[in-house]
Formats: sequence, structure tokens, C-alpha cells
Amino acid sequence: MKSAIKPGRFLILLVLCLLIIASGYWAFDSAADREEGIRRGLDIAGGLYVLMEAVETEGREVDEDTIDRAITIIRSRVDELGVAEPVIAPQGENRIRIELPELEDVEQAREIIGRTAMLEFVGPDGQVVVTGANLVQARAERQMEVSVNPFVSIEFDRTGAELFREATQEFIGQQIAIYLDDEKISEPVVRAVITDGRAIIEGDFDFEEAADLALLLRSGSLPVELRELESRLIGPTLGQRTEEIAVYAAGVGLALVLLFMIIYYRGAGVMAGVALIFYLSLVLWALNYLPTTLTLPGIAGLILSIGMAVDANVIIFERIKDELRSGRTMRSAIEGGFQRAFRAILDANITTLIVTVVLFVIASGPVRGFAVTLFIGIICSMFTAIVLTRLLMRLAFKAGIIRSGAYMGVKV
Repeated sequence: MKSAIKPGRFLILLVLCLLIIASGYWAFDSAADREEGIRRGLDIAGGLYVLMEAVETEGREVDEDTIDRAITIIRSRVDELGVAEPVIAPQGENRIRIELPELEDVEQAREIIGRTAMLEFVGPDGQVVVTGANLVQARAERQMEVSVNPFVSIEFDRTGAELFREATQEFIGQQIAIYLDDEKISEPVVRAVITDGRAIIEGDFDFEEAADLALLLRSGSLPVELRELESRLIGPTLGQRTEEIAVYAAGVGLALVLLFMIIYYRGAGVMAGVALIFYLSLVLWALNYLPTTLTLPGIAGLILSIGMAVDANVIIFERIKDELRSGRTMRSAIEGGFQRAFRAILDANITTLIVTVVLFVIASGPVRGFAVTLFIGIICSMFTAIVLTRLLMRLAFKAGIIRSGAYMGVKV
């Protein structure tokens, strides 16, 4: 009498399942690394959220170009602060949304973002002789032979150098005041005619303050005045706790779904569970290596895509059970079930993919994160349901694990 289980086929199936489970553990461990793993958004990693509104003033009109230039300047400032994965985007016609995750110095960031950094050199009679518009370089330095205190060295372009030469020649022996945003920060005496466009700004500040000043000057002047409408500080502990709760909820839900699949579909349910583990591995790898940021709405999209992956397997298994009830053999029922289920799965997933694309295009912020995660999840779920589940079911049949409809809960 032939053995019900075929050892060779069973070994192949067992090794494949173990590799898939190992890949799931590896993917989850890699994604959980808060430094090298999936990039977390503001609501998970913690940080600063600021909503700013551009205010029209005399001579400064707010339009799309103005907002774009302001975003570019703010981004250059934030980049120099060393913030990883900042979100700086327009919101509406005259607002800018700024999200800075994992921020160390909140007050420094808030000050750097909002300051207009209008630099002016003003002569003794109140005349502006040169402005920061002609500035090409600014950096903080500390050289004992030049100044006891830290200072900011600046360099002008050709036009600025010529203007500065004329000013130092005219006001030699007098003071040229340096104003930043209408605040006098230094009032040096002109001791010599400066012809090369290089000068230093001295003041009562430490090296960190000098570095902040140099950063503002390098970043340039904002084209419009920005008014802070809203700001929120999200602590990293709260964000991490929220992530843990979301992951725990997803884990419990996944375990219950797998339990249902195994009870209802028996051997086929086990194959679906293995395929679902591989699906999660694919999603986690995609989120880890693609330029995406995971947010709480993104986790919701991931959980929703898990449900859709399970739903695809349910459609497939129900089609296989229909084939079995019609009297077909197990082998032909598996092939026929997948063929009949393919169109329904494809139609359902294509329509959802269209919705995610529309959401990504017209939405912003967390809604985009939801759309991206759901899109990735749907692509991965289609592959695992149509390709991997089919492969596992074939191997399970050939190994003798699923031999008849009874092994899928069908009474023929």
C-alpha cells in the first residue's frame, strides 16, 4: 500500500515553509530597528509639527512661486540642522506644513525655521549700503588671533564686494551697523578699506549662536513673512508607545485571522498562513528599502491590505471547494479554482489600486502615507495569493498533505 505522505515532496514543502517563516522573522527584525530600519513618521518617531502661513506685506505678494521659494529656503535650513526625513510641503495656497521627526533641539529648530534672516549693513547716516542678497558664504569661526569671541566670517559676491568697498572707503574710522531682521547684532568700526568682499561679524554670542547665525545667513532670506498658526510637539515615548499598540493590535488580528483560516480551510488554511507570512515579509522589505515613511495611517493601510490578502485566499479556496463539489478531482479543482478566482481578485485589487493613486495625488500628509502603504500591500498580496499560494497548494497536494476535499472542509 502506498504511503499517504510522500517524503521527498513533503521535505521540499517543509523546507520552503521554513525559509518563508525565517524570511518573515528577518524582515520584522530588520524593520524594527529604529536606526537602520523603516523610517518612522512624526506621529511614531516623535518630533515637531509646525503649520505656517505666508503673510502679504507691502512689496511682497504671496503666490505659488513665493511659497516654493520659502519651502526651498526652509528645507536648506532644516537640512543643516541634521533632521532625518523632514516633511516640508505646501498646504493650501498660502500655508506650509513642516514635520521634523526625531528632533533634538525643538526651540532651535522653531527659531531657525521662522526667522526671515534679512541682513543689512547700515552706514552712520542710516543708509543701507549692502544686504544679505549679495552674500555668498557665511560660517562660524573661532580664531584667537582674530577675535577672542567666536565670530561669523562672511563673503560677498562681486556686486556686494564693490558696494562694501565703497562703504568702507566712505566710512573709514566710523561705525557700520549690522542688522539681522531689524535687530542690531554688531556695530564694528571700519579700520581699513575692504576690497576683497570678505569681512567678519562680531557680537556678544557663543560659538553655537554664531553657528546658528551663519546658518540663517547661508540659507538666505525668506521671500515673505511667515506666521506660525499651529505647532505641536510629539514626544518620542508617546509615539513609540502608539506604534507598539498598533503593532500589537495588528499581531492579534493576524493571529485570529490565521486561526480562522486553519479551522475553516484546514490544510489549505495552513498554506494560506505561510503565504501571508511571506506577504508581510515583502511589505516590510519594501517599506524598509523604498523611500517611504511609515505613519500611523500607514499602519492602518498595512492592516487593511492584510485583510485584502486574506480575502483573496478566501475567494480562491471557495472556488476550489465549488470545483470539488461539482465532482472534479483535487488536482483539477486546484487549477480550476485559481483560474476562476483570478479575475475576481484582479478586478477588486485594480479598483483599490486606482483609489490609492488618486489619494496619493490629491491628498497630503498622513493620508499619503496611508495610500502608499496600501498600494504596496495590494501589489504584494496579489503576488502571494496568485503565485505563492498556488505553488504551496500544488506542493501540498503532491506531498499528500491535501489529498481530497475533506482536507479543505468539503463533504463530497
